[in-house]
Amino acid sequence: MPENYVDVIQASKMLDVHPETVKRLIREGKLTATKFGNKWIMEVDRLRMFANTYDRRRGRSRKLL
Repeated sequence: MPENYVDVIQASKMLDVHPETVKRLIREGKLTATKFGNKWIMEVDRLRMFANTYDRRRGRSRKLL
């Protein structure tokens, strides 16, 4: 694997999310990745830019009553 690229496992650690979340982001087109053999790989610089704007919260925010 090229030096300036990371796989799904490394990306999940950088984003502090589950690896399946990274795969979902790739499928949804929110995260750019390339297939290398049987692995998805991402550029480290692009992943860092994405990490600066990524909001980990899921679903709608809750309202306090």
